[in-house]
Amino acid sequence: MPLTPVLTTRYAEERSWTIETYERTEGYVAWRQALGMTPDELVGLVKDSGLRGRGGAGFPTGMKWSFIPQPKPGETPTGPAAKPKYLVVNADEGEPGTCKDVPLMMADPHSLVEGVAIASYAIRCHVAVIYVRGEAVHAHRRVVAAVAEAYAAGHLGTDVHGSGYNLEVVVHAGAGAYVCGEETALLDSLEGMRGQPRLKPPFPAVAGLYGAPTVVNNVETLASVPFVVRGGSAWFKEFGPEKSPGPKIYSLSGRVVHPGQYEAPMGTTMRELLEMAGGVRPGHELKFWTPGGSSTPYFTAEHLDVPLDFDSVAAAGSMLGTTALMVFDETDSIVEATLRFTEFYAHESCGKCTPCREGTYWLVQILERLVAGRGTARDLDLLTDTCDNILGRSFCALGDGATSCIASSLKYFRDDYVALLPEDEQGRLGRSLRLEPVGAMA
Repeated sequence: MPLTPVLTTRYAEERSWTIETYERTEGYVAWRQALGMTPDELVGLVKDSGLRGRGGAGFPTGMKWSFIPQPKPGETPTGPAAKPKYLVVNADEGEPGTCKDVPLMMADPHSLVEGVAIASYAIRCHVAVIYVRGEAVHAHRRVVAAVAEAYAAGHLGTDVHGSGYNLEVVVHAGAGAYVCGEETALLDSLEGMRGQPRLKPPFPAVAGLYGAPTVVNNVETLASVPFVVRGGSAWFKEFGPEKSPGPKIYSLSGRVVHPGQYEAPMGTTMRELLEMAGGVRPGHELKFWTPGGSSTPYFTAEHLDVPLDFDSVAAAGSMLGTTALMVFDETDSIVEATLRFTEFYAHESCGKCTPCREGTYWLVQILERLVAGRGTARDLDLLTDTCDNILGRSFCALGDGATSCIASSLKYFRDDYVALLPEDEQGRLGRSLRLEPVGAMA
């Protein structure tokens, strides 16, 4: 289908971030429409649309909303159903290569605010918090201004548009910890504690912010909600494949002619996106790329035609993540790039669990030896062994993500690692490889 701007439709408008521009371009129409529906109808609509979370995991949004315990008609609420409900927006965008949420908050913050209002009404909550990454100062200011404008226009506050529904929205600036992109670490940070992941279960839907039922959604996810309400689920499913429908913002960076934001239907291939971006820089060839940021396994030129949706990318051996498409060509060292990513994860590890705290530190040491030409043949096995001791054993997904680039780089470009070894180590490695079949038979 031809490209049709949806999420980015207002980006080219003059002063696109103001409420005047937003309301002139059908802004807050969906909010008024939602107030004429029941919360259950809204949850059902979002379920039917097939909208999946745009923060990385791809969990069905409507299903997440439906997990919030609600009191049954005619019954006195007890347990979690009797507690207040909260909506928390994860605007703590910090993954290397990821740059979709901050531009959205800069160019069209009211789409987020309207999505927050609709989602809050759907889950019957009266307090919503937008947690913005602290370093994104300009984005934080834009969202604060947009919330103030929404209050002044009567879209937020007490008795919104005479509906009897009350909603307070708070914008909170985080301290800049990557781990706070993990939903429970974000909740701890909001409560004034050090941002560290919580043990699950209980999940946030039962015991989240202040121990009450909470939905945590990504910026792009909530910005999609007004379009779902206005256009309907059938319209939304016209974009992309059946199991991963809707428009999507793809972030292209690195060795491309025109890096930037590209909105396209879910399921668009990297080959198509590269064509939009003018291709790899002239005179060079694609070597490897990330489909969803540094925490996702690398792809190569053989994966250019993989549809970029959650299921197709997973079937090909990686993750769609945040659709941060970083492009590298033949001049880039995959070992050095992997070292840079690993240094980031070692620095951002919260230190709560041993596999991640110690494992990422040792991964950096090994990669530094290899890049400096002081590595040994044993270091390649040690890299794999260390990754195996982190993967699936860390407290949250940060540790798992740190192993992705290493494991996939060894899978596709092991020769690049071997080329960095001293000559005597390369010879030793060659001898061990030749002897391996005999040892296996023994």
